[in-house]
Amino acid sequence: MKTLNLPRLKQMVSNFKRVRVLVIGDLILDEFIWGHVSRISPEAPIPVVWVKSESFIPGGACNVASNIRALGGKADVVGVIGNEGRGRMLVDLLKDRGIGITGVLKDGRPTTLKTRVIAHHQQVVRIDREDVMPLPNNTQKKLVKTIASKIKSVDAICIEDYGKGVITPELVQEVVRLANRDGKIITVDPKEDHLSYYKNVTALTPNNHEASTLTKIPIRDDVSLKKAGSKLLNLLKCQQVLVTLGESGMCLFQKGRKPVKIPTLAQDVFDVSGAGDTVIGTYTLALALGSTPLEAAHLANCAAGIVVGKVGTATVAGPELIEHLRKVLQT
Repeated sequence: MKTLNLPRLKQMVSNFKRVRVLVIGDLILDEFIWGHVSRISPEAPIPVVWVKSESFIPGGACNVASNIRALGGKADVVGVIGNEGRGRMLVDLLKDRGIGITGVLKDGRPTTLKTRVIAHHQQVVRIDREDVMPLPNNTQKKLVKTIASKIKSVDAICIEDYGKGVITPELVQEVVRLANRDGKIITVDPKEDHLSYYKNVTALTPNNHEASTLTKIPIRDDVSLKKAGSKLLNLLKCQQVLVTLGESGMCLFQKGRKPVKIPTLAQDVFDVSGAGDTVIGTYTLALALGSTPLEAAHLANCAAGIVVGKVGTATVAGPELIEHLRKVLQT
């Protein structure tokens, strides 16, 4: 980290406000039920959680947009919600965060809801309510039309694939065509069984498990990691692959360059929920400003080190990232 230019990185974070990102993907509402456990249920060997409070946060692609906004950038989301109370709640939460919602379409399916029960800073259980079937053709066409109308006004496109039916090969192909026409970068947070979807994007940000599944190469050491990252570059014809490795940090792969391992900066890990959203949001903002992929990866790594120290689907503010950069680069 000492070889990095601290003033340049700080200025880059300060300039995130100049970037607008179009976030395309699965829009999810995250519900958190907070409580504590004092006994085991007499009905089954499970903990009894005494609920103290509940909270709702935009999740999925919405969390990527929230991270971009928290870092100072501008974000618009494109996706679908249901015509019910939780869909309206999600839209209201996005509005409160200053996230553009004109690309949010209503569909017959219910809004995806993930409920996490948390006690003593640990998840006890997660409950998913969702419909993951591919969107109807007419809805897909509306999404493409919406994306086409917005693409000229943004600096970058981020595809967030949670496998809930929004991201299809046809949609990605059309986004890539439009982005190439207008010279926009495309970053993708992939779903592990959708390898063929992502050809010709700018960058992919899989985690260790996703990279293993996408390439069918079990990642157990640096040798297998290098094989998996290189295979993704070659198969997808993308420019960069940033593999997140949990407590082992990250590894950046670029065409024609040696892989670069980046050690983790996390000091305390309370919750990894949404950490990948923080990574791709930060990485996309930095690339859109003209940073090198390595600079963008270090910024993303630093932001991830902050967010995993928080409980729940969390974000990182720009000043918070600048302060953390100062600490790690001057030690």
